[in-house]
Amino acid sequence: MIRLPVIFLILLNVCLVRLSAQEVVTGLQSDYRIVSSKIRQERSKGINAVDTVDLPFFEDFSGHSIYPDSTKWLDDFVFINNTYSDKQITIGIATLDAIDNSGRLYEEASSTGFKADELTSQPVNLNYTPFDNVWFSFYYQAGGLSDMPELNDSLTLQFLAPEENKWYSVWKAEPPDSNNLFRPVMIKVDQPAFLKQGFRFRFINYATLSANSSDPSMIGNCDIWNIDYILLDRNRHEGDTVFSDVAFRLPLRSILNTHEAMPWKQFRQVFLQEMGSVIPVHYRNNDIIVRNVTRDFEILDVYQNTLSHSFSAGATNIDPLSNVSYEANLIYTFNTSNEDSALFRVKAFLKTDEFDPKENDTLVYFQNFSNYFAFDDGSSEGGYGINGLGSRNAMAAYRFASYVQDTIRAIKICFNDSYQNTNKRAFDLMIWDDNNGVPGNVLYTKEEVMVEQGEFINGFYTYLIPEGVVINNNFYVGWKQRSETFLNAGFDVNTPHAGKQLYWINGLWQESQVQGSIMIRPVLGEPLRITGIKDVFKDVIKRNLSQIKIWPNPAHDYIRIDGSDIQLKESVFIRIIDLNGHELIKVPFREQIDISSLHEGIYTVVILIDGVPAALSRLIKIR
Repeated sequence: MIRLPVIFLILLNVCLVRLSAQEVVTGLQSDYRIVSSKIRQERSKGINAVDTVDLPFFEDFSGHSIYPDSTKWLDDFVFINNTYSDKQITIGIATLDAIDNSGRLYEEASSTGFKADELTSQPVNLNYTPFDNVWFSFYYQAGGLSDMPELNDSLTLQFLAPEENKWYSVWKAEPPDSNNLFRPVMIKVDQPAFLKQGFRFRFINYATLSANSSDPSMIGNCDIWNIDYILLDRNRHEGDTVFSDVAFRLPLRSILNTHEAMPWKQFRQVFLQEMGSVIPVHYRNNDIIVRNVTRDFEILDVYQNTLSHSFSAGATNIDPLSNVSYEANLIYTFNTSNEDSALFRVKAFLKTDEFDPKENDTLVYFQNFSNYFAFDDGSSEGGYGINGLGSRNAMAAYRFASYVQDTIRAIKICFNDSYQNTNKRAFDLMIWDDNNGVPGNVLYTKEEVMVEQGEFINGFYTYLIPEGVVINNNFYVGWKQRSETFLNAGFDVNTPHAGKQLYWINGLWQESQVQGSIMIRPVLGEPLRITGIKDVFKDVIKRNLSQIKIWPNPAHDYIRIDGSDIQLKESVFIRIIDLNGHELIKVPFREQIDISSLHEGIYTVVILIDGVPAALSRLIKIR
């Protein structure tokens, strides 16, 4: 715990005591990315199962899914991501925590300790002798950007002896230290009991919840372990912890100067100052020799399906075992013939030697210009709230800027599920104008709004403002509490708020002291409405666009859907049917849909509003 002049900053695992009002960041009670993908996962179980995996067994978790690759793994409890660490050696890590594969805290979670996540390999053909020098290696990290395991928590590695059908513990993580780096582990597999057809290995996380449950709404995810770069192969040796691989380490982010997303009309007013002059990328040479790599970039206008810009940043040498943060000079401003919205795919490539793994050499980011402002990256790693005595009337606010006069039509807030639903309380939704850098006059308030968890639009719940609120220049959106309950809003720890996030306690606005951003987004523009099927076709004719904007199409493992033209309320679903009319996927509306369970073919994607089809489009699924 770090003592600050005014508040206690409590990061992710908190001591739940009754103190004066304070900002608090705690762990997730659920992960909407897992919840929203679970339907797809249930449909696809077993589709990609394999009998036995041959050596080498290699996994760096650089795929697109949030679940482990089912051709390599038997279960799906861990979370594949790029946000729970900033020190990984390649893009993609497997996070073991206290949240299960449905996105909720484990039912058996307790303060006395419990078995949480596990990651179990498919059967491996290990029919070798001790003289074949079979070694198992991986990298692990304690805590990452989230809660650090305590001394009583552990990460355990077990091997299965196939003929005995018995698991043996072969390694246990050391108590975590303060450097928070990924550490390599090398284990020789030379016991005859393991050197068999059908060998398996698994990682298990043993965790404990906070012992103080006086405020269950603050009890959340904890005891994080991250795993990366697993290799099981023969003809290795004890010092074989170096890999001939140059790879991206971190994901691409927005190339706007200040926003993750913003309305297209707003961007066009300030594109010269808002457009970034570089594309930042982060990559690493995991080899022990100097390597040469070429960096290439391209920007695609998705709606027009045209290449807007491409360039090469040239070749460069990278020192052994070193990280590189590089800013590729960008002379370009987003431009398109679309008038109301735009979407661009930003892609970065590394050209490396032939023997390098290629899965981790490409990054993709979608720059979205729809009808909302966003500073967060859409990924919640924690929960934010103001808690303690005196917080009944506390307020939280986030500053945005409207570059032309506009109208706020809704506010999206990502609220986390809370332990035993204890954050299901009322609050007042607020909009303020600016008073010398802090919230000023109240422009809008809606009293006694309930905390709601969104089932769609990436976990955000949309609070509509039918009458609209006219704004210009700086404005603030947020809430006023009606109780001392921790509201547990989604919190993006990867995005600094840059002084734009404030909170009010005891008559004084103060700059937030936590590092990250509340996941709150104002929606601007035309009035939001529920669109019927007739309106959709009228709009299609008027704008000469397909009914639903889907990309990529053809698609391999996922599609993204722009819902800005089909205005939404609570009961909105995406339905995917085959040519015979059989429903194969039905999920609550969200911008990204996993289609990896579908076979090759042609499908119809339908948006359902209150059970009635409102728009549709054809989809081609490829390998």
